[in-house]
Amino acid sequence: MLALYAFALLGCVAMVGGPAINDARIHADPGRGSATVTEVGRWRTYIEYQTEDGQLVSPPGGVLYPTGLGEGQQVWVTYAKSNTDLVKVEGRGWALALRPALSVLAVATLIAAGAWAGVSRWVPEGRREANASPSPAPRRRGYPRPSPPA
Repeated sequence: MLALYAFALLGCVAMVGGPAINDARIHADPGRGSATVTEVGRWRTYIEYQTEDGQLVSPPGGVLYPTGLGEGQQVWVTYAKSNTDLVKVEGRGWALALRPALSVLAVATLIAAGAWAGVSRWVPEGRREANASPSPAPRRRGYPRPSPPA
């Protein structure tokens, strides 16, 4: 159970860390261009834009931070000159990933707390307090009690 919660926490960190790394790569060698939204899918939004040197690019992974874009819309984008497939809508950044990451964290924490409470309710009392105080050795039934040495 704790391992699943740890994986959820790791996922939340990745949800913010990945976009932060992408933004840092773009800001290290930025270019600017005008883009046209060519397709808005369920998981990705695709664009086509022209780089500063006139090259027409359509990133296979789509654009970063596409919320609210519509097909045919014209937007300004910022891209990494060293990797023109790494492109984001201008003015948007990694901070947009905070809300979904915090939402996932809150839900994962509620589920983990509920599971913890449920498991602790079903664990027998003797097992919960096994380390609290040593219990006497159990008596064996059907065997005579050893007599003290003479």
